[in-house]
Amino acid sequence: MVEFFTNNLATIITAIVVFALVAAAVVKIVRDKIRHKSSCGCGCANCPISGSCNKKNTDDQPV
Repeated sequence: MVEFFTNNLATIITAIVVFALVAAAVVKIVRDKIRHKSSCGCGCANCPISGSCNKKNTDDQPV
């Protein structure tokens, strides 16, 4: 068993790093989706479909 780990240590470390990067990207995407952040980061002023995405519920807003 130890021989397996010593022979494949570089592959195991690379796989762990790749998995960590993919997990971090997925967590960021999910957090941005929950917070209704735009994926482009430049705002919706010039976006042709700005009226159909990221709609906020205005019924619950205080007057």
